[in-house]
Amino acid sequence: MKKMLALLLAAVMVLSLAACGSKKEEAAAPAEEPAADSDLAYVQGKGTLVVGITEFEPMDYQDASGSWIGFDADMAAAFAESLGVDVEFQIIDWDNKVFELDGKTIDVVWNGMTLTDEVTSAMECSNAYCNNAQVVIVPSAVADQYQDVDSVKSLNFAVESGSAGKAEVEALGATFTEVADQATALLEVSSGTADAAVIDSLMAAAMVGEGTSYVDLTYTVGLNSEEYGVGFRKGSDLAAALNDFFKASYEDGSMMACAETYGVQAAIIAQ
Repeated sequence: MKKMLALLLAAVMVLSLAACGSKKEEAAAPAEEPAADSDLAYVQGKGTLVVGITEFEPMDYQDASGSWIGFDADMAAAFAESLGVDVEFQIIDWDNKVFELDGKTIDVVWNGMTLTDEVTSAMECSNAYCNNAQVVIVPSAVADQYQDVDSVKSLNFAVESGSAGKAEVEALGATFTEVADQATALLEVSSGTADAAVIDSLMAAAMVGEGTSYVDLTYTVGLNSEEYGVGFRKGSDLAAALNDFFKASYEDGSMMACAETYGVQAAIIAQ
């Protein structure tokens, strides 16, 4: 009898130890990572959509009163309104756009941004909404000398730092000076401190030639073709929300009406 009792106690102890071991293993197992915060909820919670931009007519520029206007600016304001928040525009260093996003000093980059591999790998991007190209800007007086790619390779360019234009000039093997933005690149050419600039074709159409601020400049060679998109933090659910907004605004005609205001309707991509 005593022997039987001893055996039963031993069995109970083994089971208890096994149970304890199992509980310890359960306790030691790492907890599941919490789901990533919704960027949409974050923006709605603080009540503002902070838009990172540079001076870039006809996409983002200031009117006489200092208010930001342009195709991108107006569409960003409309998107913010659809989310129930205010829009706030903040000028950024284009080279630091990803750092600005990740540091949450801005919520979105919306400034005629080319959808390069570098951009799409670093940001959560919207669908493409506008066609564009990089074009060479030169003084009108010498434009007849620079009508093909080979002829412009010897020029000294001014290019926006971190831009698609800079990438195209690097591909040409030409010399260049980096400046803060495309508007400054135009100023460099106009003042004679650079031979040429490479900027977006949409900006060129608005900023150079007859009836513009740079009547003495013109554009000649097209270096590529590209598409614009809008960039959010990687994994952001705001990208999907913007795609829905783009689709709805294209279907109801408000996107095209906005584009016509700024003369970019021919470049708009169907959503």
